[in-house]
Amino acid sequence: MASSEVYWDHQIPLPQLPAARAKVTVALVALLCFINSYDGEFVFDDSEAIVNNKDLKPETPLNNIWSNDFWGTNLSSNSSHKSYRPLTVLTFRLNYLLAGGLHPVGFHVLNIILHAVISALMMDVFAVLIGGLSYDERGRILNHAPKTSLLAALLFAAHPVHTESVAGVVGRADLLCALFFQLAFLTYCKAFNRGSDRDDGFSVRWVVVSLSLCAAAMLCKEQGITVLGVNAAFDVLVICNVDVYELSQRLLLRRNLLDVRESLRAGLPTRLALMGLGGLSMLYARWRIMGTGPPAFTDVDNPASFAENIFLRIVNYNYYYSLNAWLLLCPWWLCFDWSMGCVPLIKSATDWRMAWLLLLWCVLIGLISQALCSQDSQRRRTLTLGLVLLVVPFLPACNIFFRVGFVIAERVLYLSSAGYCLLLAYAVGQCCCRWSTCRKPLCVALLALLSVCVARCALRSHQWRSEQSLFTSALSVCPLNAKVHYNVGKNLADRGNSTAAIAYYREAVRLHPTYVHAMNNLGNILKERNQLIEAEHLLSKAVSIQSDFAAAWMNLGIVQNSLQKFEEAEQSYWNAIRFRKKYPDCYYNLGRLYADLNRHVDALNAWRNATVLKPDHSLAWNNMVILLDNTGNLGQAELIGREALRLLPNDHTIMFSLANVLGKSQKYKESEGFFLHALRINPNSASCHGNLAVLYHRWGRLELAKRHYELSLKLDPEAPGTRDNYNMLRRKLDQLKQPTP
Repeated sequence: MASSEVYWDHQIPLPQLPAARAKVTVALVALLCFINSYDGEFVFDDSEAIVNNKDLKPETPLNNIWSNDFWGTNLSSNSSHKSYRPLTVLTFRLNYLLAGGLHPVGFHVLNIILHAVISALMMDVFAVLIGGLSYDERGRILNHAPKTSLLAALLFAAHPVHTESVAGVVGRADLLCALFFQLAFLTYCKAFNRGSDRDDGFSVRWVVVSLSLCAAAMLCKEQGITVLGVNAAFDVLVICNVDVYELSQRLLLRRNLLDVRESLRAGLPTRLALMGLGGLSMLYARWRIMGTGPPAFTDVDNPASFAENIFLRIVNYNYYYSLNAWLLLCPWWLCFDWSMGCVPLIKSATDWRMAWLLLLWCVLIGLISQALCSQDSQRRRTLTLGLVLLVVPFLPACNIFFRVGFVIAERVLYLSSAGYCLLLAYAVGQCCCRWSTCRKPLCVALLALLSVCVARCALRSHQWRSEQSLFTSALSVCPLNAKVHYNVGKNLADRGNSTAAIAYYREAVRLHPTYVHAMNNLGNILKERNQLIEAEHLLSKAVSIQSDFAAAWMNLGIVQNSLQKFEEAEQSYWNAIRFRKKYPDCYYNLGRLYADLNRHVDALNAWRNATVLKPDHSLAWNNMVILLDNTGNLGQAELIGREALRLLPNDHTIMFSLANVLGKSQKYKESEGFFLHALRINPNSASCHGNLAVLYHRWGRLELAKRHYELSLKLDPEAPGTRDNYNMLRRKLDQLKQPTP
């Protein structure tokens, strides 16, 4: 095993701290960078993966997390994203149980702690990759590059590209994957500890443990399997101390093959076979679990993979690689989403952006040549392992093996950034060796770099605290991204600012003319503002682009109903139900259409379907009671009302409607009870006070009637009919007060 003092390490302008203190320092820097995100909201993808994910709730069977994807959709469904991360979902569920619900603080705090632990553990990983592997008499890893590994770990802890993984709760997948990735690597190193049980120079037991931890990493996020590639490279370069360039020359020329045989005798083929067999087993299991095959992505998700020819696809993939490299090098322009026009495609060889591709490959070729051909063994090992740690974890996201569903995703750089930080720390060490007379300026520059990184992390994590700040921050980074404008508009609409939301939705549609979700949301707002003609046009266009868009069909039906296009509205509702079988809201709106057409039986059937699909659908229950009341079916209305209250015992609107029915049936005492219960829940309901007053008026309890009429008029002076009834009651009371002649 290759291990020696690293000659440039003592030149790095950092104090040489004891191992424990160094790790605590790194962890504290990690906490400092992201601590201000601890009380943030659930933002962006958190809505689907956490807020709307039924697998987090205690009433959902625990076994569901093993058959559903990360977003709570069954893996056998065609709509599943096939992202199988049950261990990550299990930690979300644990957060939910400990907090007693969806309280984001606990989720965020655990993410921050995980990042601090991972950053501290990176010290051990970097120590092995830079200084080689050796143990003390207690079986602890010796750090032959304490300053370099500390610098690399500090750079990792404070890299701003990690903000999405730490401040976004769904980034938990990347954090857990990285943690098990580290543990799998460090346990693989444990296989070569002389104090362990050994077979042919290594411990099979620790190799198996490493494979188990690799499987755990893969159950947190698919990227975890890449630790096998890092382990294999580490084995070849550090354990067997193979000079790859020299070995390739010997194999080609068939000369001096003694070193090759020595590597074979050291058990390398056995270990590689174990890892290969383990990796293939994991991939096979993963493929079987995926069920219906890989997920289907569109050109909106990853436009380069749909480019018209192989040349353009390769060029654009490489351009994406260069952008990822730039995010590692200069993480100032960060965005929550890079799709939908944020990165325009390169369509010709004369595009000026081709220069970025050339620059990227020039740098990579230069690093690879140094890694393979340098006479300095420490340089060869550090550069090679740094490149391995940079490139191998990124391979699942590079579109080579399969199409991915994104253009750029900052989260996937979490592990790859460790390789970049290692290479950067090495570069700092080399600069300190060459310019030892400029130690003070280098120290200032290094301190400034770390300070800027910490400040940028703090600023970016603050932006991730709320959707409003997150989405708004993206406008300056990706102004051509239709999804950014869509999300800003949606956030504004959710906060009640529909006027501003319209402008952003229109811009989203302008940038991406087939953006059906933006059309649907814009159509909804226009519908609420009674701009029905334009709303119908937008929604019709949305369903013509995506014929199975059930929500747009339903909204189109609502608009057509408002325009009194009843036949078209009915057809639109049934189209929505055809594409989404279990659609209670659509059945509810269909019932409203039938009620408007006086098709009372059809309306009742539609509302009953809504309550079967969604037993707590309050509006459907209430409308059934009201319709039966209005058509004189008081007995059936009473039965429906009581059934609804068994399911929704605290729904004051159903209590109000049932109380009206009971009053008409002259069940005054029971009616009074429901009115009073409804008022305890909603004491400021003018209509409830008014109808209770009518009940007392009929019942002959005139003083109580007078009191509730007055309360109703105080809450709503324009309440229809209430003032007339009140005046009628006052006249009656005046008559009663007059002495009889």
